[in-house]
Amino acid sequence: MLADRYGAARKPNRRRRRWQVWTFTAIALVASSIAAYVGYQNLAGAPIEAQRVTYEERPGNAVEITIDVSRNDPDQKGVCIVRARNQSGQESGRKEILVAPGLERVSTVIQSIGRPVTADVYGCSYDIPRYLSSP
Repeated sequence: MLADRYGAARKPNRRRRRWQVWTFTAIALVASSIAAYVGYQNLAGAPIEAQRVTYEERPGNAVEITIDVSRNDPDQKGVCIVRARNQSGQESGRKEILVAPGLERVSTVIQSIGRPVTADVYGCSYDIPRYLSSP
């Protein structure tokens, strides 16, 4: 009775369904690949990084910091930014250190605008500013 009123039901077109499945699969693979690449770039370890070994307060509102630098290419020079902090935790001094190829441990003195209570590493990079490069 319903077939008389509404017409015969259409048979599903297998070609169309197969085409839709393949299209959806291809889009899902491309989206997954892009997500994996972005995640790897953002979550992978840094090519150059440093850790504070020691720090010691010096006279005249200064602090000496010693850092260990680890990098994926020891023959490439890099730059690390170290900073001094005051009692409230605010940055009170900052210095960029040129890390020569082959060096793993570096020490420097940071001048502070007030009495420093600690020093730490802000970050490291292979992008060396021109003013730090040796002529």
